[in-house]
Amino acid sequence: MEDNKISYFFLGLGLGVAAGLLFAPKSGAETRDLLMSKADESKEFLRRRGEQLRDSAGDVLEKGKNVVQKQRDQLSSAIEAGKQAYRDALSQTGGGTSTQGV
Repeated sequence: MEDNKISYFFLGLGLGVAAGLLFAPKSGAETRDLLMSKADESKEFLRRRGEQLRDSAGDVLEKGKNVVQKQRDQLSSAIEAGKQAYRDALSQTGGGTSTQGV
């Protein structure tokens, strides 16, 4: 979705520059200055957008780490509960091992 917005932005920017070149009654120097200023605006937009994406990626990565850690903790707890249940079952049956016939 975000990629479409960026694509449409650049499409609009390109069409606007082309229309400006064809219809603007400006001299060559003025037109070059206009193009340079628009290029600088685009560069600044891309820089800000890149920073936003980097920040978003960092947030997503941190959330992912938290989810993995939570699930790891739950799995460890489940394994420990299973071990304890096994130990309890063995102690209730008298140890669970038989020495007869050995």
